[in-house]
Amino acid sequence: MNLLFQLFLVGGQAGGEGAGQGSTWGTLLPLLLIIVVFYLFMIRPQVKRQKELRKYRQSLQNGDRVVTSGGIYGKIVEVSDQTVVIEVQDQTRIKIDKNAILKDAKDLGEKR
Repeated sequence: MNLLFQLFLVGGQAGGEGAGQGSTWGTLLPLLLIIVVFYLFMIRPQVKRQKELRKYRQSLQNGDRVVTSGGIYGKIVEVSDQTVVIEVQDQTRIKIDKNAILKDAKDLGEKR
């Protein structure tokens, strides 16, 4: 334990190395480890979720039940490149941007 502490904070000087070369790696190693952990646990999963959501929005079809970012549940009636028309109630239709659709309403157990 003491050896690990000295390697990380002092940069390998515990083994009798000189102060010049080891101290640079000793100070950079914890910073690099923090960056790698931050990437693996924060950035990478977020990019994966965004990619899945983008793929889901591109695969929308008529008849799909969706939930918008405003919390509106509806059934898709018409799909275009950037917009979607959803039917909220009987003959009540709303035209929204595709980016406002968050998820499939079937995943939430909505029954209509």
